[in-house]
Amino acid sequence: MSDGLPEDERFRHAIVRKENRKLRARSQRNRGPWFWLGMFGLVGWSIAIPTLLGIFAGVWLDRRFEGRVSWTLTMLLIGVVLGCWTAWYWVDRESQQR
Repeated sequence: MSDGLPEDERFRHAIVRKENRKLRARSQRNRGPWFWLGMFGLVGWSIAIPTLLGIFAGVWLDRRFEGRVSWTLTMLLIGVVLGCWTAWYWVDRESQQR
């Protein structure tokens, strides 16, 4: 990551960012189990919805275009990958805010 700053400046900026994140996390300790249950639900739905949409699209494609390729399995895999990527995005976003 070359942003034109000397190595020691980049290091200092990284330390300040981590310190600010830690202070924000300490000030938000009131996040109870409902918050984390909601986050768990968000991750679950982020994976479930693209997976189900992939299955439905695959079944539709299999009925429409018969062939050697199972569109249901292909779209299922694409849906799972897309869902996992989306869930990773939300978890990463939350961890960056802390």
